[in-house]
Amino acid sequence: MLHLTLPQIRHLMGPAEAYQAMLGAFAATARGEVVQPPPIGLDLEDREGEVHVKGAWVKGQPHFAFKVATGFYRNPELGLPTGSGVMLVFDAETGRPAALLQDDGYLTELRTAAAGALSCDLMARREAATVGLVGAGAQARFQLEALARVRSFTRVLVWSRTREGAERFVREMADRVPADYRVAATPDEAVTAAEVALTLTPSRQALVSADALHPGLHITCVGSDGPGKRELDPWVLKRADRFFVDDVEQSAARGELQHALRAGIMTREEVTGTLGEVAAALKPGREGEDEVTVCDLTGIGAQDAAIASLTVERALELGVGSRLEQD
Repeated sequence: MLHLTLPQIRHLMGPAEAYQAMLGAFAATARGEVVQPPPIGLDLEDREGEVHVKGAWVKGQPHFAFKVATGFYRNPELGLPTGSGVMLVFDAETGRPAALLQDDGYLTELRTAAAGALSCDLMARREAATVGLVGAGAQARFQLEALARVRSFTRVLVWSRTREGAERFVREMADRVPADYRVAATPDEAVTAAEVALTLTPSRQALVSADALHPGLHITCVGSDGPGKRELDPWVLKRADRFFVDDVEQSAARGELQHALRAGIMTREEVTGTLGEVAAALKPGREGEDEVTVCDLTGIGAQDAAIASLTVERALELGVGSRLEQD
């Protein structure tokens, strides 16, 4: 059984590899080439912690995989990162364990950012120059670096729950992704001034209102991945010209769609399509320069299976990793 540590995984997988893995995973999902169970969620409310278990097999790939990702929001007070996790990879021919990826949540961060970049690449206007970020945590950093690979933006507005958090983000990212950085006073301010907006928080209250919508805007929503979570007012979805999700049922149960359904504002049939359908060229992402597009990403098991399988394949090709003995 192959064992890969976080430094080894970082060496094997970066934004470019993750983007190609996500493109393939979403397109395969739309074509019906993925075996994927519903996700499992566990909330530890008195610890401000959450656990997500997701997995899948992308047909034709040599491995299937399951990942356990955690988010414990008190961890920064202890000097620890919020997210962590591991991935287990199995041989698709025999079902035998093939690898343990001790990624500490890195692959989840990477594949989430790659999916965000993919949605923006397929839906946002080509000449988008200003990015609005609602949230300034670890995923915001991953997302901005991934987005820089598909769009040549020159300005970034960032909002955080605390001004200190937003200013720290600007200090850390100014050299990594050169742009004109500004701190936004409110989430709506960040979105109103942007052509591409990303929402990246674990919020359970709507942060972005429909008043922030304007012609040509694209929003990718990443934070809502569990019951009760929300970042967008439901009217944002209703008023958008095109509303996409990664998975309709997951968005209805765990994503932004859950609140629009509960409020009676929308039905499942009003969802324009899935990111996979756009990736597979089965549906267009944007049909007009002035359209408002929204994509809700809850995170699907195919993403984890695709990036885990590719990591193991690259490790085997390059001779990276150690072997764990099995009885």
